Amino acid sequence: MAADANRASLVAVLARLGVTSPGDRPVIEPLVGGISSEIFRVELPSGVVCAKRARERLQVAEDWRAPVARNAFEAQWLRTVGEIAPGRVPAVLAEDRAAGLFVMDYFPADSHPVWKTQLGSGRIDATTAKDLGRLLAMIHGRTADDPRIEALFAGATDLFFALRLDPYFLSTARVHPQCADRLHELSARTAGVRRVLIHGDFSPKNILVGPDGPVLLDAEACCFGDPAFDLAFCLNHLLLKCVWHRHWRDDYLACFDAFKSAYLDRVTWESGDAVEARAATLLPALLLARVDGKSPVEYLTDEAQRAMVRSTALDLLRQGQDRLSAVRDIWAAVSAT
Repeated sequence: MAADANRASLVAVLARLGVTSPGDRPVIEPLVGGISSEIFRVELPSGVVCAKRARERLQVAEDWRAPVARNAFEAQWLRTVGEIAPGRVPAVLAEDRAAGLFVMDYFPADSHPVWKTQLGSGRIDATTAKDLGRLLAMIHGRTADDPRIEALFAGATDLFFALRLDPYFLSTARVHPQCADRLHELSARTAGVRRVLIHGDFSPKNILVGPDGPVLLDAEACCFGDPAFDLAFCLNHLLLKCVWHRHWRDDYLACFDAFKSAYLDRVTWESGDAVEARAATLLPALLLARVDGKSPVEYLTDEAQRAMVRSTALDLLRQGQDRLSAVRDIWAAVSAT
């Protein structure tokens, strides 16, 4: 019954937006997506589109809520980045802000596989990581210190706190009081840096590998913020995968190197060393958050793996490394054993 009501409400929104015409009988298929939104494949007589509707309560074990207004900021991020890098994000086709829903281009999985799926199956190409580093630097560079862009995303700052700073840093601080001061410090520093338009969830699960290059999805946590957060967020996932599939560790580390270098080589709005230093200090906090925060990665189910991530992340937090290469080398040594 709930599923029927959910479908009926979606059909009503699509009709109101003019996505469907009178007499259309759209074929609606729920897609496996993230924890924060409902995502649907909608087949129409004119073709296939994708509809995304934000959830008020995210689907995790803990009680984690965020305003559905984030859906509107994500749509704005897609429009903004679509002007900077055409073809690298889905086009927004229609939007209903009151319903917390927008409709966008649909990319079929056979031509646009998810990067996370490729990384998890051994199709690990450092060229993809290099392309992503260049793309992220271009988005950051083209939006850097732009008051017009900052104004467009002024209301997203509180959402970034609810979706990232609180569940990743402050929640983890409650689990690890011995490093709570450091985690609070990193959270406050990140909140205080407002230089570029960031994605906020620059993760392999939100990246499609298309025939013409990467396509970025799921910018619900976007805001005008610290570029180091996006850099560290993606590098974090590449390090975690070294623990998930240790036999491909060298390939994941090659992606780490390619992404990092391609990005840092193109930092122009401030010192590349400054961005790197912030990213390097964020990285152990993010590693720790993905085992002990509100949103642990689902693929590290073995407690020995989680313990390795936890102990190494805590050591790195205490050390305060300010170079990504140093964090990478320590991680490479520990994950090899």
